[in-house]
Amino acid sequence: MSNQYEVVFIMTPVLSEEQMMDTVTKFKKILTDNGSEIVHENNWGLRKLAYPIQKKNTGFYYLIEFKSPGEVIAKMEIEFKRDERIMRFLTVRLDKHAITYNEKKRKNAAMKKEEVEKVNS
Repeated sequence: MSNQYEVVFIMTPVLSEEQMMDTVTKFKKILTDNGSEIVHENNWGLRKLAYPIQKKNTGFYYLIEFKSPGEVIAKMEIEFKRDERIMRFLTVRLDKHAITYNEKKRKNAAMKKEEVEKVNS
């Protein structure tokens, strides 16, 4: 049985845009190769950290929401720990309320984007 998860990971700020996207692609591939379905992803970009990590004050944040069997999480987290480009990561299993909230949030964001495009055209 699959549960729905959300993982946010922070990559070191010394990466180029291309290196950052290669890292993201690597972790998406780990998920899809192990039978996971990616529901949503969001590049939060370069952000200031709340506290320095590895003497760095910023990092590239990336979020992936996915449906997956539980055993995939351990495989993915081992890869996060092995990859020196990853400074921090957090994986959370979403309950039905969180899933509904995320879907609503995405729908509202899409509607706002549509309205902005109508105004600008």
